[in-house]
Amino acid sequence: MPNMRKPFFRTFLGILRRELRWLSPGVGLKRWLLLIMLGNTFIGVGIAMLLLDFYRNAPDTWWLPAVSFLALRFLTRPLRVLIFGGIGLGLLLIGLWGFNKTLLSPFIQPGKRVLDSLSEFRKRERGPRIVAIGGGTGLYSLLRGIKAYTHNITAIVTVADDGGSSGELRRTLGILPPGDIRNCLAALANDETLMTHLFQYRFSGSNGLTGHSMGNLFITAMTEITGSFEEAIAESGKVLAVRGRVYPSTLHDVRLAAEVQLPDHAREIHILGESRIPEAKGKIRRVWLEPDNPKAYPPAIQAILNADLILVGPGSLFTSILPNLLVSDIAEALRVSRGLKFFICNVATQRGETDSFTCEDHVKTIEQYIGEGIFDVIICNQNTSKSLPEGIQWVLAGEEFKQSYPVYCTDLIDSESPTRHDPQKLAQAIMEIFEDRTGPLSIRENLNNVES
Repeated sequence: MPNMRKPFFRTFLGILRRELRWLSPGVGLKRWLLLIMLGNTFIGVGIAMLLLDFYRNAPDTWWLPAVSFLALRFLTRPLRVLIFGGIGLGLLLIGLWGFNKTLLSPFIQPGKRVLDSLSEFRKRERGPRIVAIGGGTGLYSLLRGIKAYTHNITAIVTVADDGGSSGELRRTLGILPPGDIRNCLAALANDETLMTHLFQYRFSGSNGLTGHSMGNLFITAMTEITGSFEEAIAESGKVLAVRGRVYPSTLHDVRLAAEVQLPDHAREIHILGESRIPEAKGKIRRVWLEPDNPKAYPPAIQAILNADLILVGPGSLFTSILPNLLVSDIAEALRVSRGLKFFICNVATQRGETDSFTCEDHVKTIEQYIGEGIFDVIICNQNTSKSLPEGIQWVLAGEEFKQSYPVYCTDLIDSESPTRHDPQKLAQAIMEIFEDRTGPLSIRENLNNVES
C-alpha cells in the first residue's frame, strides 16, 4: 500500500505543478482570474445575505432542519468556510478551464497545449523590435527563423526588382514589383499552411500565367481594389495571419543602375535593370537608383528609428541590400538609430555579383555607401564542411578583419542547401548576441563569451 501512494502523490503533484503554470508570470491571466473571483465573491455575498434573511424570517417548517444539515451547521464556521470556498474555487477553475479550452480550440495547433501556445504568444508579443533590411531568399530565411522570438518584426525590402513575374507585372500593369514583399509575407505567416503554399505557388505550362506566382497576382489585384500598393500589402498580410509588417523602402518607381567592368576588358559599361546586372558577369564598380534620391516610405523610417535591433542582410549584396540603402532617408535613419545594428554576411559568393568576395569585401562595399563604423556586430559563417557548386566559394572572415571589426563566426549553413542560411541557426545566433549585449561588457567581450 505505501508503494502505491508514492506514484499517486507524484502524479498528483505533477498535475498540480503543471496547472499552476497558468499563474506563472507573463501569461497575463492572473489579473483576469482575480477579477472573476472578486465578481463571484460579491455575487456570493449578495446571495448569502438573501439566504440569511430568508432563513431568519422563514416559519418553522419541516424542511428547515434539512436546510441546516445541507448548510453543515453541525461544523464550526471556519471549517464550513473552507469547505464551501474550496468547492466554489474548484468549480470556478474547472468551468474556466473548460470554457477557455472550448473557445480557443479552433486556434490551437494540434498536439500543443493551450498554456504553451499562450505563453509563446505572450513572449513573442513582448519581444524586441526588430527591423530587417534586404530582399530575396536571404531575407526570407532570416524572417522564418526570427519570427520564433518576436512578433515585433518589420521587413524593409527593395522595389527595384525588374525580372521574372514581378518585372512582367511592373511593365504591363505599372505597379511596384511585389516579389520580395510576397516572400516576406509568406515567411512571416503565422503557420506555413496550405494558404501560405498557395501564396507562393508559381504557375507553369503554356498558358498566359506561366512564371507568375499566385501571391504576386493576389497583391496586384489587391492594389487595384484598394487603390494603393501599401494597403494591398496590409490586406495580403491579413490573409496570411502575418505577425509583423512588410514595408517597401520607397513607393517611387525606381530602377537600379550599375557600372560594370566586363571580364577581360578595361572598359566599363552602364547597365540599367536589377535583373540584367548579374548577367553581365563582370565586376560591379558602383550602383545607384534612377531617378536619384527617391523619398523613403515614412513608416519604414519610423520603424528603423524605433528599433531595438536592425539586421542588414543576408541577400544579394548589390541587387537586394544596397537598393534599400541607396534611398538616402533609409541610410540616414540607419546611421542615427539607437538600436543595435548587425550585418549578416552571405555564406557563399554569388555568380556575376560577388565573385571571390570575402566577408570584409561585403562590409567595405556597404560602408562605401553609408559610411564606416555603422555596424555593431558582423555575423559570418564558419562551417565549410559541405561542397559548393563550381564557381561558388565560401564567404569567410580573415583574421586581420576580425581584429578590426566585432565579428561573430559560427555554423550558419543549411545542411540541405549549403549556399543558404539555416533559419533556426541564424536566428539563434542573432538572439544570443542581442541578449548578451545588455550586460556591463562591451560588444567585443560579449562576442568572445558567446563564442567560448
